[in-house]
Amino acid sequence: MKTRTLVTDRRYYGLDPVTLCTGAARVLSRVAGLPPERARVRASALRQDFGLDTREGLALAHDFVAGGVLERDASSSDFLVTPQLAAIAQARIVDPLPRARAKLLIARACEVAADVNRVWTRNPLEVEQVVPHGAYMTGEARLDDLPLGLVVRLRPVPRRARWNVMPKAEGARGLRTTFGQLSTFIRVRLATELEAIPRPFCVAWQADDDT
Repeated sequence: MKTRTLVTDRRYYGLDPVTLCTGAARVLSRVAGLPPERARVRASALRQDFGLDTREGLALAHDFVAGGVLERDASSSDFLVTPQLAAIAQARIVDPLPRARAKLLIARACEVAADVNRVWTRNPLEVEQVVPHGAYMTGEARLDDLPLGLVVRLRPVPRRARWNVMPKAEGARGLRTTFGQLSTFIRVRLATELEAIPRPFCVAWQADDDT
């Protein structure tokens, strides 16, 4: 699982990132070593670990359940801990991504897409379009993340290696990993057609048919 990134000047579930991560780590310490079906936390312990009063604790528990961080235990009033809580406890806390830096990352992603199409002949997939979307399209000067859509297509046979061509699933994983490694802010989404990328979006790069 890719390490979750939290931004310093944002609030998550009504909490600042440091309070959120610290509280999540305290909850995890209560259930350390327990199997998933026994990894439960009481509402009172949740309030204590996050330093909240009763009303605030109930609101946080509700938001955590809605967000999949906790699950209600059908046999008691306790909450079951999910892997999402561990992801929060281990999250990186960083300053927001400046738009100028986001533009440079998109430019680099376009260069990588061209390299993929030209060099990755063992991958049966190639990139047709690089499509930033979501938060990047808001025009905000500082971004929480950088959603990056990749419209992929089958690599034409003349541009494929003659042997040791990898399965499509492995090729897709390779694309996600390579583009995701450009920055922890990047959230890669693969699609086989442009219409599958969430709007609003823009096409930052388009492959030439002769590439």
